[in-house]
Amino acid sequence: MKSVGHDEATWIWYPGDFEIWLHREVVLRREERGSVYPPFYRVDSPYCVVKFQCIYEIVEKEELALTVEGRYNVMIDGRMVPSGGGKLMLPKGKHSLVISVVNESGLPALFAKGITIASNTSWRVTSGNWNWIVPGCGQFHSAEERPSGYRLPSVRKEHSEATTFDDGTLLVDFGEETFGYVQLHGLQGEGTVILYYGESLEEALSEAECDTLDRIEVTSGASPDYTHGSSRAFRYVRVNPDPGVTIGGVSMLYEYLPVEYRGRFRCSNERINRIWDVAAHTMHLTTREFFLDGIKRDRWVWSGDASQSYLINYYSFFDEAVNRRTMIALRGKDPIETHLNTILDYSFYWIISLYDHYRYTGDLEFIRSIYPKMLDLVAFCRSRANERGMVEGKPGDWVFVDWADVSKEGELSFQQVLFARSLEVAADFARMFGDDATARELGDHAAALRRELFDTFWDEERGGLLHNRINGRLQPHMTRYANMFALLLGFLDAGRQRSVASNVLMNDQVLKIATPYMRFYELAALCEIGEHAYVASEMERYWGGMLDQGATSFWEVYDPEVQGSAQYAMYGRPFGKSLCHAWGAGPIYLLGKYFMGVKPLEAGYARFLIEPHLGGLAWFEGVVPANRDNIRIYMDETRITIRTGRSPGILRITSRIVPSCPTGNFRVIGPDRYELSLDKPDEDYAIAYANSESGVAGN
Repeated sequence: MKSVGHDEATWIWYPGDFEIWLHREVVLRREERGSVYPPFYRVDSPYCVVKFQCIYEIVEKEELALTVEGRYNVMIDGRMVPSGGGKLMLPKGKHSLVISVVNESGLPALFAKGITIASNTSWRVTSGNWNWIVPGCGQFHSAEERPSGYRLPSVRKEHSEATTFDDGTLLVDFGEETFGYVQLHGLQGEGTVILYYGESLEEALSEAECDTLDRIEVTSGASPDYTHGSSRAFRYVRVNPDPGVTIGGVSMLYEYLPVEYRGRFRCSNERINRIWDVAAHTMHLTTREFFLDGIKRDRWVWSGDASQSYLINYYSFFDEAVNRRTMIALRGKDPIETHLNTILDYSFYWIISLYDHYRYTGDLEFIRSIYPKMLDLVAFCRSRANERGMVEGKPGDWVFVDWADVSKEGELSFQQVLFARSLEVAADFARMFGDDATARELGDHAAALRRELFDTFWDEERGGLLHNRINGRLQPHMTRYANMFALLLGFLDAGRQRSVASNVLMNDQVLKIATPYMRFYELAALCEIGEHAYVASEMERYWGGMLDQGATSFWEVYDPEVQGSAQYAMYGRPFGKSLCHAWGAGPIYLLGKYFMGVKPLEAGYARFLIEPHLGGLAWFEGVVPANRDNIRIYMDETRITIRTGRSPGILRITSRIVPSCPTGNFRVIGPDRYELSLDKPDEDYAIAYANSESGVAGN
């Protein structure tokens, strides 16, 4: 984002309303077979009337040019003044200027520019409650660059392979999952052309069941080149023209957010290399105005999906702006009447993701700006807790957890883990902002909930947390969800970590997870306790299994037992499953954080940790974006090389011998455990060591 000086002009609006307006525009684009398909959850709109205020003092009168999104009036010192034609003469001296902007269907926004006075964050804005606050602004810095004109800035032309059949229809294959606008070339004649889109070949060939289709009317004398006005997700397109219409060729405009691929990974295992590449392609396709869940279905912004996208983003693009847009859009407007996306779990993911955003980016000012909205959401969650301080589904709540056949009734241990962590995050931010009373209250609730969680659900004999309690009766079922989150979020001591790992997470008798969504957390939890070789083999088997089925982007759900076209079915529809889903890109996070081993020790990577693991690989090399820096690392069985950035860090490794480094000295931190300070900026470190990990991952 470009910084704007006190006298520079930029478009301004009520803070958060640009993201809320854009979210509305994006999520209402979903269509199925020609009909709009709006989200299940509440979709907010920006305030339709806002007032902008500038208290100014000038020695000479000054002309101010006004450009407005909507209709407006102007008051100086409380008196309305003429302002037609977008020009306003400001009297000299000290005065109060108030511009009211009305936009019933879009975003009320203002661009004002004079010799010394300009619209920017020195102005104030109110929604009508006379609470004047700092306005929102963004990348729009000229009168012509209106916020309502925002579009993804990049498109490029892509060509395809086409097969023409005897009946005049064409089957077009673009080679991989893609997103954009279909173009028809050499159009002649009159009649209708129907486009049947498919993420799979079978879907494109199914005229009756494909999720997305378009009808195009071709008229005599029209341009021979046509670009469809709506973006679609597909790999295949079947083009079916009426007998009176001929088509010379088909291409598409690929629409994308021009993020930089900062993260990279290569290793001795070519299957894992391919998994990384397809995961990166999946992430790029779903990283748009916001983090979408899937590009065909749903094309919506879900908090649970986004919580993983933020984490994957830190190890691929490190694009902070799309994080912020997504968080603001998800939180929406007050009052809070339901959980985010109506899903109980998704409110907690949003709160926890704020902490992750702060740890990786160091952007405390963003957290400060959204802190009141976070507290309101926390208060809403607490208001719906029962007398034991636990949450459970209430009328209107969707208790999701995962696409799995598990009970969602009563008090779920999984929900209590997320709720407790959310309270801890909110208490931490309250302490940072000097809100001590709130910090104590939320901290006390979190501590009490932790105690209640383990007193209620921990089963010593079975070695893990039981799944739920209904009407005060503990149920005998055990699932992976609460156990892996408790491990991942630091709720378990060393003994309970080992118990959960062996009795739950690596126990085939416990219900297995069938979605990349929860496999993400399960495998991250196993990495936390050193099971990197097992995780590498599971990545090969699970994500590699999708590759074996022909995937060019990763799916919403994958069950290795399902074969053929049946694998595309979901929601009772033969092609209902999303074959490009953001939570399928999880291997990027797993390989970046746990194999290359890079993570922040202090907010914004002011200090970092590198704790690399081969996990059965013979070697790997890669790059992890560390806020403003890129950290480069190579590792094999006997050597590690690291290129640091400007911030200091620490390397921790396990080695059978005492490791050595010409530019630093290791210290012992445990049996076969060593630590090296990486305190020289932009330095190359070469380390000799002896790998002591066991396990092989298809070298």
